[in-house]
Amino acid sequence: MNQRSFGDIGAHGLMELQAEALYAHDSKGSLLTINEPGGGPAPRMFLGRTIQGTTVCRFRHDVPDDLVRRLEALCAEDGRGDLRSTPRHFDSYMYLLDAQVYTMGPAYLVPVDLADERPVASNPVTVTRQNAELLAGDFDWLIPEVDDAQPCIAAVSDGRAVSVCRSVRIASRAHEAGLETLPEFRGQGYAAAVVAGWAEAVRRADRIPLYSTFWDNHSSRRVAQKLGLACYGTDFVIV
Repeated sequence: MNQRSFGDIGAHGLMELQAEALYAHDSKGSLLTINEPGGGPAPRMFLGRTIQGTTVCRFRHDVPDDLVRRLEALCAEDGRGDLRSTPRHFDSYMYLLDAQVYTMGPAYLVPVDLADERPVASNPVTVTRQNAELLAGDFDWLIPEVDDAQPCIAAVSDGRAVSVCRSVRIASRAHEAGLETLPEFRGQGYAAAVVAGWAEAVRRADRIPLYSTFWDNHSSRRVAQKLGLACYGTDFVIV
């Protein structure tokens, strides 16, 4: 992906926006909590590696300062290499943080000019408190949260939502997408339709639409590929 696709902000700037959207920070830039209503503690380490070969790292507020300095030095050396593979200093990160659990996956910008292959689903609708009955049934769990998940865009079949894309992490400059599609409606264009509609709504609010997933989430990555989302890097997280 040509870096000009990211505009003036660049891949590194987008990775910084992602960190800002995913987690609440304190005044020193340390991670506090997951940036969503009722979000629990932030992970101990976030490392974003960009296609520009740069890194963005953040650490939870309770990681000791001397350990943070050691980890930051390692992160600075981890910008190069295959973004699909674990970072060069993976073993050191896991050892120093006495960790066993990590996640990793690609991070995308939803561009203005989506792929020419348009989603085949019917036009998605915006879901608010006023029409939240569309979520009844399979998306009951989302109804109490709908006010905090705007914009929330749904594809509807037979009067009920079958795929929903909403803002799950919201910051001053960017929104992070959350996508859910009922199993029996996957592979039919519904997910791509709601992601496209969500991104348009986010841009109308003068914010940047971001979409991230895990490498082993093949259905989510197929949506990204279908829409031609622009991958700007990979995030690596130690809980």
